Amino acid sequence: MNALTSLLGTEHPLIQAPMAGVQGAALAVAVSNAGALGSLPCAMLTPEAMERELTTIQAGTQHPFNVNFFCHTPPEPDEAREAAWRFWLATYYEEAGIDIATVPSGPGRVPFNRAAADVLERFRPKVVSFHFGLPDIDLLERVKSWGSVVLSSATTVEEARWLEAFGVDAIIAQGVEAGGHRGMFLVDDLTTQIGTFALLPQIVAAVGLPVIAAGGIADAAGVAAAMALGASGVQVGTAYLCCPEATTSAVHRAALHSEAAHHTALTHVFTGRPARGIVNRVMRELGAMNPAAPAFPLATAAMAPLRAHWEAKGSGDFSPLWSGQNPSGCRELPAAEITRSLIEGFSARA
Repeated sequence: MNALTSLLGTEHPLIQAPMAGVQGAALAVAVSNAGALGSLPCAMLTPEAMERELTTIQAGTQHPFNVNFFCHTPPEPDEAREAAWRFWLATYYEEAGIDIATVPSGPGRVPFNRAAADVLERFRPKVVSFHFGLPDIDLLERVKSWGSVVLSSATTVEEARWLEAFGVDAIIAQGVEAGGHRGMFLVDDLTTQIGTFALLPQIVAAVGLPVIAAGGIADAAGVAAAMALGASGVQVGTAYLCCPEATTSAVHRAALHSEAAHHTALTHVFTGRPARGIVNRVMRELGAMNPAAPAFPLATAAMAPLRAHWEAKGSGDFSPLWSGQNPSGCRELPAAEITRSLIEGFSARA
């Protein structure tokens, strides 16, 4: 037991990272039942789908779980930028035999809002976490009024101090090694993004809250190293991607088990916001950071039909193959077994 387990109500200070698009309730339930904190990503769920998933979680575990949301500001549609982006993608649509004019634009992901809060209030989860900062103060206060513990990601010391000032209960120090979307929200400059074991001790020294290390931690040794640098706990995502409880696609799983998994990069061509994934054809040919990509999350709409076309043929050339820089812990094992192997890192330090 430490400050974080007391806060979360878990047996161990381990959090399964919420991973939108590759998991649902099953993974969260398995991890929570193994003594850690399972997480449900809600950024891509409608209120109705969120209610179904939360009902499934509550039926499957009596232990605490985490519900995660994005907090981005939806951008104004930009017709000129969208047209420029589709021009960049036109040859790929030709190759796939898809009429690009038939592809609708759309948001892809929505931030935490009143509709989501209305659903969430009926479940009052032990933990609610946010990515890209925090929601408006009225929504944040509403969540806290239920007694939910609030977590959010910081990718710099400045973001950590900001989160502490606005009332979070613990901070996730997200190193640049982490897979999926960067949690950065105060600046857009990627040169500010540093590694977990450089970021972690700086945030620990700068704030008075429990700090959770995230990024590049794939085994018990990584857990022990993070704790030795002052973490109160760890968050792990990539190691769970190949569990049977995850919904990770066959194409994505194959990439994670291939040599390609050793080359990841930050890219915004899939969503409009920097996220780490395995380098594939579209990232190489368009450039991982292409200035034509529409603002998050508007880039998603035009890429989605290409992804669907090529995945149907067994190719991940146009898929966001999210992965951290350390895929070594990603194995085809039950989530409970992965969890138990990670937990050994806490006793190794003791």
